[in-house]
Amino acid sequence: MKKSVLVIGIGRLGSHLAEKMQDLGHDVMVLDSKEESIRRIASHFSDARIADFTSEDVLRTLDIPSFDLCFITVGDDLEASMITTYTLKKLGAKYVAARARDDVQCELLKKVGADEIIYADGEVADKLAIRHNGNNIFDYVALAGGYAIFEVPIIKEWKGKTIAELDVRKKYKINIIAIKNGNSINPSPMPDYCFREDDHIFVLGQSRDVFKMSSKT
Repeated sequence: MKKSVLVIGIGRLGSHLAEKMQDLGHDVMVLDSKEESIRRIASHFSDARIADFTSEDVLRTLDIPSFDLCFITVGDDLEASMITTYTLKKLGAKYVAARARDDVQCELLKKVGADEIIYADGEVADKLAIRHNGNNIFDYVALAGGYAIFEVPIIKEWKGKTIAELDVRKKYKINIIAIKNGNSINPSPMPDYCFREDDHIFVLGQSRDVFKMSSKT
């Protein structure tokens, strides 16, 4: 499902994340107060703006509730991050992920409304984008050849049915490599395993196939 994404702060993490979200097919707006940052990436985005993102008046013009995801990737200005996080939530942002450098910043950003804290630089932006690309993707590890390992909840209709009965590998083109329920892990489950309501599965497959399956959860 295509999402509307706002990325604020176009440094290494912000630009990489914005490009990855766009590559995954989402509508992305990028925003930074520095003209040189926007000029550097403007040709890659249809909506790239120079503006004071700490200004409530500026953010109000963007129709914040229309965005599915708001990422604040400002690196070194905690005050700006906190003001922006607070203002986005005040204006009705559905989900705000904000970057933090340490545990103190993490706690402060949570107190002003951040839904998620990002401890990240550019090299893990792909993982962040992938996790927010699909529905209910809890973790993701990239492998070679376009394959990856994902943690996702089971489809509701699977409850009470076995792996063999559902023919998961043939129907969804994925391999179940482990099942988690709470703190319990079942590695290499047998075909007669019967799914429970709160099960999460670790699956190996092509990203597109996992996204297709997770959209049904």
